[in-house]
Amino acid sequence: MLAVNAEMLRLYWEIGAAVAQRQVTEGWSAGVIPKLAKDLKREFSEMKGFSERNLGRMLAFYRAYHEHSILPQAVAKLPWGHNILLMEKIKDKQARAWYMDACTENNWSRDILALQIKNNLYQRSGKSITNFTHTLPEPLSDLAQQTLKDPYIFDFLNISKPYHEKNIENHKLILLNAKV
Repeated sequence: MLAVNAEMLRLYWEIGAAVAQRQVTEGWSAGVIPKLAKDLKREFSEMKGFSERNLGRMLAFYRAYHEHSILPQAVAKLPWGHNILLMEKIKDKQARAWYMDACTENNWSRDILALQIKNNLYQRSGKSITNFTHTLPEPLSDLAQQTLKDPYIFDFLNISKPYHEKNIENHKLILLNAKV
């Protein structure tokens, strides 16, 4: 399945490249995409994926990665829906590459990826400041650092920013007393 996915992405990238090239060399405008979509649907009626919207996404896909002579490896490992989500939601290339790597490393579904983007995981990741590497032996320092990898998010406590430790402690006491 991974090989099929990689080939489909390569096809989409090449279609995007062909459209982009013809826009430059033959003066194709954006208006050619609806006609191209109809022609491709007629020629390859048994195949899906050649809608106007998807052809526009193929062009955007190519433009997002055109500086590479071939499709970047991380991109080819992700399903088309993941790539669309990343292109539409993450404009910063470094952040997009980080999310791609995190997706493949953690096997995120598209819904989980969307949630991680919504929660700004890239901006939060690794921001916790600790002295674990200096005060704990290596196996323990790695575990402790991973446990506190992301900063705390206190949105569920219904307190306003800036967060003060005293307010968090007071809220904790209220929650503990409510359980009793």
